[in-house]
Amino acid sequence: MTGRYLVTGGAGFVGSHLVLALLRGGANVTILDDLTTGHERAVPKGAQFVRGSVADPDALARAFSQGPFDAVFHFASLTLVGESMREPVRYIAENVAGAAALVQACVTNGVTRIVVSSTANLFAEPARIPIDEDEAVIPGSPYGESKAMLERILYWADQIHGLRGACLRYFNAAGADHDGSAGEDHRPETHLIPLVLDAAAGRRPALTVFGDDYPTADGTCIRDYIHVADLATAHLAVLEPLRTRSVRYNLGIGQGHSVREVIAAAEAVTGMKVPHTIGPRRAGDPAVLVAASARIRRELGWQPRFERLETIVSHAWAWRKANPNGYG
Repeated sequence: MTGRYLVTGGAGFVGSHLVLALLRGGANVTILDDLTTGHERAVPKGAQFVRGSVADPDALARAFSQGPFDAVFHFASLTLVGESMREPVRYIAENVAGAAALVQACVTNGVTRIVVSSTANLFAEPARIPIDEDEAVIPGSPYGESKAMLERILYWADQIHGLRGACLRYFNAAGADHDGSAGEDHRPETHLIPLVLDAAAGRRPALTVFGDDYPTADGTCIRDYIHVADLATAHLAVLEPLRTRSVRYNLGIGQGHSVREVIAAAEAVTGMKVPHTIGPRRAGDPAVLVAASARIRRELGWQPRFERLETIVSHAWAWRKANPNGYG
């Protein structure tokens, strides 16, 4: 695809994979990232890089000077649910202020389309599983609250300024680029699949499974895992409808996997045992969280390529074997 695009947080996990997809399509890409959680080594060759925060007017000005942009993709935010429960004011203040500054910059610079990487943490008390777009928005944490507030900012930016916005809500991004050009490197790491793989490889102590007495088939929590490359294609798919309207979509493969199933998949892929112990439940962990994606499949024809858990784990494992120290 041709065009010129700005990607905030483009040196992070999901953002860097979206940048790869844009570059492979022939687009011109500028990344704005303060490297708080991203990595400069994750910036692909061919992308322009501006180091700075979306909340910094000077950094925003430097980034938008690379335009004009056909669209903006927004990934830059604080994203740890647990941390947001300890630092609620920081999460809401920084995420909302940064997003508001970015939206205003889009309006000022004549950008008419913005795609926001949101979260299914908007739905703390779902009435139905899988969770679809008609579910009531009741955020499950200050992090989720900040994303809900961003969706309202985008609503009014559309109503008043004609800035069309897409919000993509999903749970657990996982996997890695299929040819090894990018992968997952959080510090500290909090995502289950890399934790399981590192435990198998002996890079960290035994994994703690938080509870095995949930009302699920094997007693452990069930979560929705979606390949990061499929997330990238979903972010690209919403560009066309944004020419005429704003959209909201939930993303998932429609099937969850338990913690024990993730461990079993990792053992099958690596050929190694995953040392683990059973600990007490974590407060606030629902038994099952799975996002529906029927609407985006029906309306835009989006179809994930990597739906099998073993495929997601194998891509993550290949990247971690090739990059045992991540981007460090």
